[in-house]
Amino acid sequence: MPTAARTYWLTAPCRIRRKDQSLRIERAEGSPVHIPITDVRDIVACEAVDINTAVISLLNQHRINVHFLSHYGDYAGSLLTSETSVSGQTVTAQVKLADDPAASLRIARAIVGSAAANIRRVVDRKLLARPMTVLEASIAEATTREELMGAEGTFRRSAWAVLDTRLPEWLQLGGRSRRPPLNAGNAFISYVNGIVYARVLSAVRLTPLHSGIAFLHSTMERQRHSLVLDLAEVFKPLFAERLLLRLAGRGSSSRPTSTWTSTRRCSVRPGASW
Repeated sequence: MPTAARTYWLTAPCRIRRKDQSLRIERAEGSPVHIPITDVRDIVACEAVDINTAVISLLNQHRINVHFLSHYGDYAGSLLTSETSVSGQTVTAQVKLADDPAASLRIARAIVGSAAANIRRVVDRKLLARPMTVLEASIAEATTREELMGAEGTFRRSAWAVLDTRLPEWLQLGGRSRRPPLNAGNAFISYVNGIVYARVLSAVRLTPLHSGIAFLHSTMERQRHSLVLDLAEVFKPLFAERLLLRLAGRGSSSRPTSTWTSTRRCSVRPGASW
């Protein structure tokens, strides 16, 4: 995959067809868009997409994944290429590490601590100092990953309460809600978290690691890649909460005239290579 390849965002219903060594994006409105396959790293579909086997063959040849978001912005699933990077030796070592209670718990503690540190850094260092101290004590005392996730949940609730104090009323979370999100702030968080999960999945697929063998989340997750859930925890606040604060800072304190459920205008957009 070329280092210059970019992520393409499909934000309106469309269908993807193959034209030689390029993708043809056909939309209900507007002329088709042709994208050279060598310019694509992965694709994030935010709306309904029609795709055929010729396109799948081309995507698989160039190891390009397509990630789908639901109507509410949550991660819905992925069209993944065949495994080419997985190493049996690496996966065996990963399994042994995950089966070692002490080693697995040590990694899970590091994940929870790192995610919380990023949340505090983004939201408010001073107001989250005490909740962070409590979390650090809970992390040190935890003997199971269920206890770790419970402590993390308590810290996140404190962080979201602090976050609301820095947001205009129409963007405040009022508690985390999902599937469906109950307001604009929760919809934004879910949307960005879904994108972060998809991007981490693309990155993990380029490594010899197995995406289903995790240390914090349960490896019994059937519809999610557990290792990706682990790693995404660290990066989510650096994008979701940070971008939400920037959005609040750039706009006015009053609700915009268009609602948060309005239809997206742009249909095909190349993204930055983050």
